[in-house]
Amino acid sequence: MSVLRSFDPIIFFQYSVIIISNQLPFFKVKKILVIHNSYKNTGGEDIAVENEILFLKKYFEVETLFFSNIERKSFNLIKSLIFSNNKKSNKLLSEKIKDFQPDIAYVHNTWFVASLGIFNILKNKKIKTYVKLHNFRYFCTRSFFSINHYEGKQMCEACGGRNNKFRILNKYYDNSFFKSVAISLYGSKFFRLLKNHEMKILVLTQFHKNFLKDLDISEEKIYVYPNFINIPIENQNNNESYIVYAGRISEEKGIKELINVFSSLGNLNLKLKIIGEGPLLDEIVHNNQNKEIEIIGVLDNQKVLDIISRSSGVVITTKMFEGQPTLLCEASALGVPSIFPETGGISEFFPDNYPLAYEQFNYEELEGQIKKLNDIDFVKNVGNSNKDYIKNLLNEEQLYKDLKKILS
Repeated sequence: MSVLRSFDPIIFFQYSVIIISNQLPFFKVKKILVIHNSYKNTGGEDIAVENEILFLKKYFEVETLFFSNIERKSFNLIKSLIFSNNKKSNKLLSEKIKDFQPDIAYVHNTWFVASLGIFNILKNKKIKTYVKLHNFRYFCTRSFFSINHYEGKQMCEACGGRNNKFRILNKYYDNSFFKSVAISLYGSKFFRLLKNHEMKILVLTQFHKNFLKDLDISEEKIYVYPNFINIPIENQNNNESYIVYAGRISEEKGIKELINVFSSLGNLNLKLKIIGEGPLLDEIVHNNQNKEIEIIGVLDNQKVLDIISRSSGVVITTKMFEGQPTLLCEASALGVPSIFPETGGISEFFPDNYPLAYEQFNYEELEGQIKKLNDIDFVKNVGNSNKDYIKNLLNEEQLYKDLKKILS
C-alpha cells in the first residue's frame, strides 16, 4: 500500500518518455524537407548538398525540393531578386508542405529562382527552419570579396555588414548597373532575414560564426555544423606526378594565377590537371601553351575522385573567404595533401601547423608549396595525417550526435 500511495503518475510518465526515447532512434520520427537551388554550373556546394541528403536519409524521413538556375529568364530574375519573391517557387513549396507535412525545413541555397519568399511560406506554415550558409552572399552579394572585379590583392569588405551599403555604382555584378541594383536588394533582404527571422543558422566553421556575431546576429541562433563527406572509393596510393585543381573555372577562384605560378616553375616533374567548368574555361584552353597543364573540363564526381586519389596533391588559389571546400575535404579523406590559402575557415579542416598552407595572394610562397609535392615521402606523411584528422573531424556518428543536439 505504501508503494501505491507514493505512486506519482506525472513522474511515471516522465520516466517512461525518457526510457522510450533512449530506446528508439530519436530522428526516425522526424520528417525533414531539404530545399536547395542548384547552380548553373555544378560546384562544391551542390555536391555537399547531395552528400548531406545521403547522410540525412540514414536517420530521417527526407524529401527534397530542388530549384535550378539553368533555365532562367530575365523576368524571373527581376521577380526573384528585386522582389525577393517567386510565386511559382512559393506554390511548389506550399504543395510540397501539404503533401509531406515536414517537421523541419533544411534550407541551403536560395539564389535565385527559389527566392527569399520561401522563408515567409515556411514561417506562415509554422515549419521550424534551419538555413545552412555555404558562402557569404548575405554580406557580399557578389560573394567574391574583391575590389572592382578582383583588382588589387586585398579582400574587399566595402559592401554589406551593418550598413548594407552595396557598391552598385561601380557595377560590381557583371559590369551591369541593373544587375548590381537587383542583387544588392537581394543581399540586403537576406541579411535582414538572417538577423530577424526565427530561423536557426548553420555555418561550416567557427570563422563564419564569429563573422556573423560581428554583424550583431545573435549567437544563440548560430551553430557550427560542417558538411558530411561521402567518399565511395579508396585511395590508390599511387602518388602519380601530377596535382589537381577541381572547381569553378573563374576569376575569383584564382585559376589564372595558379596557371601563371605553375608555368613559372619550369621543369618540376609535376603536371597540373584542371577539372571543372566556368566562364574562363574557353579562355584558358585557348591560351594554354604548357604541355604540363592538362585542361580536362567537366567530369562526374566519381571520376574526379578517382583522379584525385592517384595524385600527389590538390590545390586551390581562391581570392575569397571560403567555408569548407569540398575538394580539400575529399582529398584528405583519400589521404591526399592539399595546398590552400589561409583564408576564411579552411584551416579548421586541417591539423595545426599545417605545412602546405600559404598566405593568400602570396604567390611566391605558393610556388614553394607546390615544389614540396615532389617529395614522395613528404606527400605520403602529410596525406596520412590529413586522412586521420578529417576522419575524426567529420566522423559520421559524431555528426549525427551534433545534429541531434542542434535540432532538439
